[in-house]
Amino acid sequence: MKHTIIDTTNLELNERVVSIKRVTKVVKGGRNFRFTALVVVGDGNGHVGAGLGKATEIPEAIRKGKEDAAKKLVSVALDDNSSVTHDQIGKFGSAAVLLKKAPDGTGVIAGGPARSVCELAGIKNIRTKSLGSNNKQNVVLATIAGLSEIKTPEEVAKKRGKSIDEILG
Repeated sequence: MKHTIIDTTNLELNERVVSIKRVTKVVKGGRNFRFTALVVVGDGNGHVGAGLGKATEIPEAIRKGKEDAAKKLVSVALDDNSSVTHDQIGKFGSAAVLLKKAPDGTGVIAGGPARSVCELAGIKNIRTKSLGSNNKQNVVLATIAGLSEIKTPEEVAKKRGKSIDEILG
């Protein structure tokens, strides 16, 4: 997954906690409990990221997850009706997420983890389908991987040396 460095100083980031898990480490004296929080952040205008925070307290884990997510922001290419510019399959581990372009008025048709990513990226119309693993962390990362690989018609036209009208048909 490519990460371009995005200046987060002037971005108003919203956060959403996707999952909180209690993890246990068994040691000689008993069990140590910790919490891991999977947090998705986005500005609702084409930037989204996900991070994992681990701590002994839940609020601290969420704060760490938010900081981690802000470091890993990616840009998402959106079209005129706040949808993706073309269909894409994002893959991470054994999770794959199909992202389908949708016309205006469709809304966000997505399962829990993928829905969080799409809404925080500012996508208003999209259809998604989770393929493969249902692991929340991998589904979130697969969705972000797919969104980061989406290209605008301008980028494709420039790369192929054609006009935008030839690309769009």
